[in-house]
Amino acid sequence: MKNEERFSNRVDSYTNYRPSYPKEAIDYLYNSVGLHSNSKIADIGSGTGIFSKLLLERGSDVIAVEPNQAMRTAAEQMLENEPNFQTISGSAESTGLLDHSVEFIVCAQAFHWFDRLAAQTEFGRILQPGGKVVLIWNSRLTSGNSFRVEYDQLLHTYGTDYEKVNHKNISQSMLHSFFKEGTMQEANFQMSQQFDLDGLKGRLQSSSYSPVPGHPNYAPMMTELQNIFDRNKREGTVLFDYETEIFWGEV
Repeated sequence: MKNEERFSNRVDSYTNYRPSYPKEAIDYLYNSVGLHSNSKIADIGSGTGIFSKLLLERGSDVIAVEPNQAMRTAAEQMLENEPNFQTISGSAESTGLLDHSVEFIVCAQAFHWFDRLAAQTEFGRILQPGGKVVLIWNSRLTSGNSFRVEYDQLLHTYGTDYEKVNHKNISQSMLHSFFKEGTMQEANFQMSQQFDLDGLKGRLQSSSYSPVPGHPNYAPMMTELQNIFDRNKREGTVLFDYETEIFWGEV
């Protein structure tokens, strides 16, 4: 399956169960990175508009660039009344934006899908002089308690290609090579989601490497998910913990 098509049948799960981003992380972008109200921002790989919404709430102008039609439609429906929002069909490698037309580029939960060299060239083309690129991930914690460890093992056991597409495959050296030498800066924040069993199932099914109904791994995966939930629940819920990672600089 082409990368841009991987989430077409997961839009509802993605919209309902993927996390937003902590207020402290958005504050950091506006107080330290330099985003501001009226900034012209390209949200590349914008998906269902989760991150675009947070930028619009701060008064910025957002152009959402997304190759997947189903996800783009979900964003348009959610943000249709936002006057500072527009969305286009495009990719990180070919955005369709004009030369030097944006002040900032943000890529939320998306950069690991890009052709890095082609995206680097394209970002340099569309950014204004001195413009910045911000890469951000909600990175799920995989150690520190039994639920984190068992859930990650579930993905290794039953996921279709979890090891291949995990964003943690993007190394520090890859990130440093993407940014102009000496310009990359980092920040980290903490956040959690609380799920009952249905919510946990929905969160799992929002992941592109989660097998779908009819796949031979689906039924045993869901059985084991129930077991993991039962072993680790506290008052009927489990916590899905993240470190929100931000990398930013010039390209």
